[in-house]
Amino acid sequence: MHDDRTLVEARLRRVLDERIRPAVYPESVPLQVAVWHAPGEPVPVAEGLAAPAEPIAVGIRWGAPWGTSWFRVTGTVPDAWTGRTVEALLDLGFDENMPGFQCEGLVYRPDGTPVKGLNPRNQWVRIGSPVEGGEQVDLRIEAASNPVVLGYHPFLPTQLGDKETAGSEPQYRLTRMDLAVFDETVWQLVMDLEVLGELMAELPVESGRRWEILRAVERALDAIDLQDVGGSAEGARARLADVLAAPAAPSAHRISAVGHAHIDSAWLWPLRETVRKVARTTSSMTALIEAEPDFVFAMSQAQQWAWVKEHRPEVWARVKKAVAEGRFVPAGGMWVESDTNMPGSEAMARQFVHGKRFFLDEFGIENDEVWLPDTFGFAAGLPQIIKAAGSKWLLTQKISWSRTNKFPHHSFLWEGIDGTRIFTHFPPVDTYNCSMKGSELAHAVRNFKDKGVARHSLAPTGWGDGGGGTTREMVAKAARLHDLEGSARVVWETPREFFTKAEAEYAHPPVWVGELYLELHRATLTSQAKTKQGNRRSEHLLREAELWAATAAVRTGFRYPYEELDRIWKTVLLHQFHDILPGSSIAWVHREARATYERIAAELNGITGAAQRALAGQGNLPLTFNAAPHARSGIPAGGAGAPADAGQVARETRPGGGFVLDNGLLRVEIDGRGLVVSVHDIEAGRETVAPGRAANLLQLHPDFPNMWDAWDVDAFYRNTVTDLLDAEEVVPGEDGASVRVVRSFGASRVTQVLSLAPGERRLEIDTQVDWHETEKFLKLAFPLDLHAERYASETQFGHFFRPTHTNTSWETAKFEACNHRFVHLEEPGWGVAVVNDSTYGHDVTRTVRETDSGTTTVVRASLLRAPRFPDPETDQGVHRFRHALVPGATIADAVREGWRINLPERRLSGGRAVAPLVTVAEDAVVLTAVKLADDGSGDVVVRFHESRGGRTRATLTADFDVAAVTATDLLERPLADRPAPHRDGDRITLRLRPFELVTLRLKRA
Repeated sequence: MHDDRTLVEARLRRVLDERIRPAVYPESVPLQVAVWHAPGEPVPVAEGLAAPAEPIAVGIRWGAPWGTSWFRVTGTVPDAWTGRTVEALLDLGFDENMPGFQCEGLVYRPDGTPVKGLNPRNQWVRIGSPVEGGEQVDLRIEAASNPVVLGYHPFLPTQLGDKETAGSEPQYRLTRMDLAVFDETVWQLVMDLEVLGELMAELPVESGRRWEILRAVERALDAIDLQDVGGSAEGARARLADVLAAPAAPSAHRISAVGHAHIDSAWLWPLRETVRKVARTTSSMTALIEAEPDFVFAMSQAQQWAWVKEHRPEVWARVKKAVAEGRFVPAGGMWVESDTNMPGSEAMARQFVHGKRFFLDEFGIENDEVWLPDTFGFAAGLPQIIKAAGSKWLLTQKISWSRTNKFPHHSFLWEGIDGTRIFTHFPPVDTYNCSMKGSELAHAVRNFKDKGVARHSLAPTGWGDGGGGTTREMVAKAARLHDLEGSARVVWETPREFFTKAEAEYAHPPVWVGELYLELHRATLTSQAKTKQGNRRSEHLLREAELWAATAAVRTGFRYPYEELDRIWKTVLLHQFHDILPGSSIAWVHREARATYERIAAELNGITGAAQRALAGQGNLPLTFNAAPHARSGIPAGGAGAPADAGQVARETRPGGGFVLDNGLLRVEIDGRGLVVSVHDIEAGRETVAPGRAANLLQLHPDFPNMWDAWDVDAFYRNTVTDLLDAEEVVPGEDGASVRVVRSFGASRVTQVLSLAPGERRLEIDTQVDWHETEKFLKLAFPLDLHAERYASETQFGHFFRPTHTNTSWETAKFEACNHRFVHLEEPGWGVAVVNDSTYGHDVTRTVRETDSGTTTVVRASLLRAPRFPDPETDQGVHRFRHALVPGATIADAVREGWRINLPERRLSGGRAVAPLVTVAEDAVVLTAVKLADDGSGDVVVRFHESRGGRTRATLTADFDVAAVTATDLLERPLADRPAPHRDGDRITLRLRPFELVTLRLKRA
């Protein structure tokens, strides 16, 4: 037989595009359209519905950036259409290649009842099936003219990312507003041909199945009358019936399709727009659930559910009904799909506390799965947090974006720092916006790494990023792919149903130990420094507010601010979303975040201040409050009193220029350039700074990645570096124990204060940068005379190790990584810590010196970047960073100093010292939370972990009468599989494994 394959395939494409798809709507009439443009921000639905509208014609431009326009669309069904299916086609000016990224609408009936959302891939509204001739049509559209920030030429700087700078130029052109007859048979023929055509293209040319499909398609095309597609569609479909009925092979891969609409809680749009995006998508999905009996939709992020409940009660009622039917599934059990690298220990725990509790309270549903398809890598401390929250599975897709190494598994056990293992799945379809295309499913089958021992994978199905969700076309394709020869088998399932099957079939999955590092988007650890500082400060202010409010409530009857803390926690957790905290959102988002963090700080400082005043009482006794989990200056952790005298610091002029600081423990030399050329550990007799090098060195790199400006820093940035050596001033500080250094470079200026703390082995560096660079990367370097093949990096509830060498491509790819409060390096018997109060990104490199064959290990903290997309003014302005270099530090010192720099002492006058509410005798055990139970019972909840990576025995003592003690999960529920800790009165004794996380609930007598 002659090979006419390409001829038939080309024929299929043209006939589909030019004849069959247009015949889905064979007849149409225009609708009348009027519009009202809301001034300013969006208005309530009732106001938009009632507003006076002016006529507007198709073809007219509409919609200033970030504006809202209310369209009224009216018309009459022609008498000749009686008995037929009729839909409204409402095209606001969509680009079908940008689902979720541009203008969107929510359709209402005149009484305010939501109908469904409109977006570039979902422009129809069913009027009736069948209709009555003469029926009146009256629809209202709340249309958002969100500008296209990420266009076809991506990453171009734009002022469209903030309403204050976006201008007023209309963004869209009204394209089509019609009533049309919907030909169901022709539409089904389109679905048949699309499924078969896409499947055919993925099968081997040598495959008999491919040729069977080709011939069936050819016969179907022969049956179509191009001048009467509707009249011949049924006959064409009949010629495809046999190939569509051929069952899949018994060994076919199984794909669980989960209806999905990834909705970034903020990204290229502000938070207020996400509230409306969620309403549009949930309206569409509940409508699709009503129309399609097999369809199942899952939505994560309890915050987004809460927005629907608060802002769209009419949509919420439909959502609740679908949830009760098991068709609309709460997924993930987190407050938002957060970043997991940067949130601190308690914040990561509270993501699950607030997320899971919302779904339990509203629906009685317990989430076993964690749903994070788009998060930029996963911290090594996460598995035990997942388990402690009562969950057991994790899904993500983002690791497939790694640029250097292909991850070796799709289903596996992920082991965290304490040994906890979580069954984890990476969908091999490699997208969280699957549309049921044949190429996507074939890729999933080919790509699946666990063939031979497993055959199930998951496909999140629906348009996302900006929402939209699953379409009726995707559902129709899935129905044909349920059992089709040559394809994977597709079935709509919930995440729980998928994970149950996948885990059951894979008896001995491989194990991956440690962080799941994304080899991309590394610069998200640095971009938008004020957002990151706001997060870090808010986390520690929340710790203080809970600690002092709980102590005051037990001691004095102080009103514990349950509602205020709950609201603030949810706000902080929202801003940990994986495009807010990472700094990859538009200017509007970060402008609002800065203001939000300022309000949070004021409110939390108010709570803390009121509680401390209640505890201190009246009097003139100077008191220092210590919120850190370790004693300092003679003040116990969680207590207040008069600090002990810490000694003195001597400052003298250094020969050759500069100054010397000496506190009896460290002798620090700062040269005339303001650089630290020596940090001598007097007790150990050990020099910290590498020979011939200088610490406190600011280094500036060009920073213009190939893509994803706010997200990425590419390895070639290191090829060019400028050391900032020149100083305008190197002068004594005002306190007698410090040195002030001022430098200028480019259009920017840096002021640093270097100081020694009395009685402490710690050089503090306070850096203020007035930053006005663009596309530059600023680092703070500490070259250390230290030989270490690995270093410890703090993560949630512990730390883990990364190599300092680059033996393999996996190690080489980690050229920028995340730490929380410290990094620590050591040789046996002597180490160094670098601690920080607000930075996350860093790098550690090593070289061998030719002079003495010694090793220089350089730790660099990433301070600032200046990408121009999506925020062209990223980080411009004044920033303050605090770091400390701690020579002679053990890992215990690193832990303690990391907490100290993040929890400054507070001072006020009162009448009495304050004893800690709870103490832990073992210094390796760190209390991360002391609070009252969320249920309002008055029980005291304490959470702690082993911090050094070893086994320990801990004794916790409560300074109040304890009636009972219970080990709980993160949600403060008793753990059935854990016996009650040993208690002797108010003393509780436990044994902890390395990094073990424990939550105890203490019932007050």
